[in-house]
Amino acid sequence: MKEMETDVAVIACGVSGLAATVSAAECGARVVALEKGSTTGGAGNMAVGPLAVESRHQRVRQMALTRKEAFRMFMDYTHWRGDARLVKAYIDKSASTIEWLEGMGVEFMEPAAYFPGSEFTWHMVKHEGFCIGAAGSMMKLMTDRAKQLGAQILLQTSANRILKQGDRVVGVVGEDASGEVIQVKAKAVIIATGGFGDDPKLIKKYTGYEWEKDLFSFRIPGLAGDGIRMAWEVGAAPSEMTMELILMLPGEVVLYSLLVRGAFRQPNLMANLLGERFINEEVVMNTPFTANAIARQKDRCGVMIFDTSIAKHYEKDGFDLPLSRAFACPMGDIEADIRKGIAAGSLHLFVADSLEELAQKTGIDAVGLKETVSEYNRYCEQGHDELFEKDRIYLHPIKGPRFFAGKNYPGAYGSLGGIKINYKTEVLSKEWKTIPGLYAAGTDACSIYGDSYPFILPGNTMGFALNSGRIAGENAVLYVKGLGG
Repeated sequence: MKEMETDVAVIACGVSGLAATVSAAECGARVVALEKGSTTGGAGNMAVGPLAVESRHQRVRQMALTRKEAFRMFMDYTHWRGDARLVKAYIDKSASTIEWLEGMGVEFMEPAAYFPGSEFTWHMVKHEGFCIGAAGSMMKLMTDRAKQLGAQILLQTSANRILKQGDRVVGVVGEDASGEVIQVKAKAVIIATGGFGDDPKLIKKYTGYEWEKDLFSFRIPGLAGDGIRMAWEVGAAPSEMTMELILMLPGEVVLYSLLVRGAFRQPNLMANLLGERFINEEVVMNTPFTANAIARQKDRCGVMIFDTSIAKHYEKDGFDLPLSRAFACPMGDIEADIRKGIAAGSLHLFVADSLEELAQKTGIDAVGLKETVSEYNRYCEQGHDELFEKDRIYLHPIKGPRFFAGKNYPGAYGSLGGIKINYKTEVLSKEWKTIPGLYAAGTDACSIYGDSYPFILPGNTMGFALNSGRIAGENAVLYVKGLGG
């Protein structure tokens, strides 16, 4: 067994783990980080950018949202189900985190909103072209900074067990790629393992969703709930565990063009498998809201439908709902791109020459669909949606000659929650006492959203990961210094 000694041990080097590692090292601590993957960054390598409020980018552009307003908006949206002091600490720190990252060489674009009506809090990492994964460059710069500060990052080294002496945490035991056991003696341990989004069994057990049946979430390899398990083993209290629900057209990331993805994020008729409308389609760009509505339908499925005339309208005039900068794309032949997606193997896109054929292909009740389309077309003709009061500018009749459909389901960026913490990111026991020397950050401890991800303030999960990681690193060092370290 190999033995190491340090001040702070960090379990995993994703967004929150890297933030904790850099933060603790900047405060003068010796840091050893264990990362079971072959690279750092984790889910951050697929991300776009974090939330910040009152950043210098917002101030110079006179974006008026204040931290006070953002905090109230966040807490009202989540019905005060999260830890208000933790939310306040995160939002208050967010602007300085942007400058902190810029000090490492990270460059940001102009702050963006996700959909009309949301706030301009999304600080996308500077990129050219398609931006998913733009934050990968940020992960590299944070890794470089950690190493410059002397932090040791042990790749392909999985943490298996947290060590405890009396009531205090005193280290972590891991294993490297060769199978050698590594014991890291530490005065403080920070858990930052990113949740359980890669484990369908845990998703089913703790959230009730069945992966690839009624949930089509992103699976980042290695996110198997390791940190949550280790925390529970040393007495941590569990927090609420959910999925970070969003709307998902299965296969959209790998099979469909941005044009197709954009076309199926427009406020067109959406029906369940009974053929009934169940949502005011104006909210489709607020994907957690749409996912919530779909989750209540038969087979947790909602089918969006439009026709040739609507496709041609988009090609000529652009989308009715503008896409966020993250997904902006030039217009082209929508039908051709849909057919390419089907040819590539999509099981959730459909083209039909009649409503009867569309019902047969999608599994929608044919009678229900025909009645709903007839009713919807009447609303379009009179310019008034009697059912859900959808804005008349989005009312386009569905008459053919070809009909297009996409079957949508709840998706998720990953899991949320598992480890109860306080506003200092100290891990709490079931008796609400701190476990001395143990901290948790990022997704493992992110139970601040209530029942819906607050897309009105985009960039939230990455923002929480970065800021909670910084808070954990700083407080862990204060604890270590209090021990005489």
